[in-house]
Amino acid sequence: MATPLLPCLLLAALLSSAAAADAQSTAAASGCPDSCGDMSIQYPFGIGAGCFRKGFEIICDGGRPVLAGPTMPIPVNHLSIRTAEARVMLPIGWECFNASDVVYAWSGGDVQFNLEDVYRISNTHNQLVVLGCNTFGYIQSQRTEGNDYPYAYYTGCLSFCNDSRSAVDGACAGVGCCRVDIPPGLTDNKMYFREYSHKTRLAYSSCDYAFLVERENYTFRAADLRMDVNRTVPVWLDWAVRDNLTCDEAEKAQMSACVSSNSECRNSVNGPGYVCNCSVGYEGNPYVVNGCTDINECKRGEYPCRGVCRNTLGSYECKCPSGFHSADPFNEPCNFKFRIAAVIASGVAGCLLIISVVVFVWLLRKEKRKTKEYFEKNGGPTLEKVTKIKLFKKWELMPILRRDNFIGEGGFGEVYKGHLGDELVAVKRPKNVNLANQFTNELIIQSRVMHKNIVRLVGCCLEVDVPILVYEFVPKGSLDDILHCSRESLNLDQRLNIAAQSARGLAYLHSDTITTILHGDVKPANILLTDDLVPKISDFGISRMITVDKKYTGKVIGDLSYMDPVYLQKGILTSKSDVYSFGVVLLELITRKRVSDPDSLRSNFLDAYTKEKRVIDFVDSEIAVTQNMELINSLAGMIVECIDLDVDRRPDMIDVAENLRIMLKRSRRENTEI
Repeated sequence: MATPLLPCLLLAALLSSAAAADAQSTAAASGCPDSCGDMSIQYPFGIGAGCFRKGFEIICDGGRPVLAGPTMPIPVNHLSIRTAEARVMLPIGWECFNASDVVYAWSGGDVQFNLEDVYRISNTHNQLVVLGCNTFGYIQSQRTEGNDYPYAYYTGCLSFCNDSRSAVDGACAGVGCCRVDIPPGLTDNKMYFREYSHKTRLAYSSCDYAFLVERENYTFRAADLRMDVNRTVPVWLDWAVRDNLTCDEAEKAQMSACVSSNSECRNSVNGPGYVCNCSVGYEGNPYVVNGCTDINECKRGEYPCRGVCRNTLGSYECKCPSGFHSADPFNEPCNFKFRIAAVIASGVAGCLLIISVVVFVWLLRKEKRKTKEYFEKNGGPTLEKVTKIKLFKKWELMPILRRDNFIGEGGFGEVYKGHLGDELVAVKRPKNVNLANQFTNELIIQSRVMHKNIVRLVGCCLEVDVPILVYEFVPKGSLDDILHCSRESLNLDQRLNIAAQSARGLAYLHSDTITTILHGDVKPANILLTDDLVPKISDFGISRMITVDKKYTGKVIGDLSYMDPVYLQKGILTSKSDVYSFGVVLLELITRKRVSDPDSLRSNFLDAYTKEKRVIDFVDSEIAVTQNMELINSLAGMIVECIDLDVDRRPDMIDVAENLRIMLKRSRRENTEI
């Protein structure tokens, strides 16, 4: 009776990106066992929950590593991260006949070791062996649909015996024993048989056997025609990360399991998926962060060098010492050489060295002299007496002024982020020497102000042509970023609080300093925000200190979108110029519309307010709710006053700040009552 072909499980379970990321994050977690018995267990393999990638679990059974199968544990006696191989002990398949020539007991040998589909039977290391007299043994794998055959792979061979003396020890060529190579792609070890009559052969061959086995590990013996049915044999497995992705696809999807630097991805040659290897010159585990480390070739005997060896990252150098020579110092010894040319060359080299030292000393002194000149020119002797401003050395700031620390630039300089000690700072340096006056002016002004709503100047470096300024770092970015880039949600209270505190900072500059300070470039990009949305006014490059008449006449500088039209026409900067610019900022704050055409925005807003009072049409929908309309109309009225073309009718900044404080208090009270 022929055994029906049994369906094989198709094991192609995809690893989701979340599961892969979670496994990778826990791969190097402390507390995961790294060995079982005398076998090292490296990720993606692991013992215990959270210690392995899906499908790579190892169970330590009394000091013996095994794969967990639903029928029986599978012993593992070899695991390799470098070659992506495992060696396991698998049972054999068999069937036995009774005196009636009927199969009375059988086992396919299937232990379902590959439920997560990470393994393939190695076609390079294993073969299929069939034992018996009058039997056809075969293996089938990977069920398919819509084809002539239900499985993708069928591999087997026929074994025949004429009598009890037919089988010969050591011969496995179809008499008592046959063997056949297997194709790549096999996922399991279940065996099948096509039976023929054993009636006249029961005395010496009552059972048939079929099994996968390591090529060099099995030699046929005639006695094996009565083999123990509980025997297990060594089988090599190829494993891979089989999430239906190639190396390129995994990299593009940012799901690659090759997480170590200096690691490389290689598509699997046995089944879908990929494996990871450390790059040439590195060793370790590419599946964990920083798992691949440099090989010190100079300390290992397998790397040739007959000269002086020097290790480098990923490689090594081999050179002869001075005075010696070899055509190939990696393989041939270095021989002493002594020539006149060498003596002359040594003398010339010595002279050049002396000249180089002299030039270096001269350049060093010149650099120190220039540094001192810059320090004195930039007011160093005076600023040394200002206790709240720290003077930094140039070398202290150079590590921060790298391109990878660059975070943005304004009209007058580039800004870099970095640490000075334990403090996170923003370092600002000019884009060109022509901006020296603006930076010096900013340094002088900021050294005189101290307010919670003004960016704090930590210090400066004066040992350069143009001073480099160091500020506290304000993490959330500018009001311009939040309004128009990230478009972070802002309710009316938050907007009023930003406006009120910004106005308080400007009022401090106008009224609470010994000398009135005009900012001159008030705009959302120059209002920075902390994580708690506390505003801090920044960028005092074009600011001016004025006295008596409280106006400044000079070159018009600043962002035209926010600039006072009177200042633009007459070149006269007053405190009311900052009030106008702040009014435009308020307009942008409640409309959330970028002010690229201030005249159009101003005129349309004025028309809506003075004629119909339909400012609600301009207001950002996030705050345009019925219960806020009275408050929004009050805020709109203040904006109209601030951007009035008649300078004398504009309010002072201190009054703007107070009115905004009252509006904020009123809004919070109304929200509490609701």
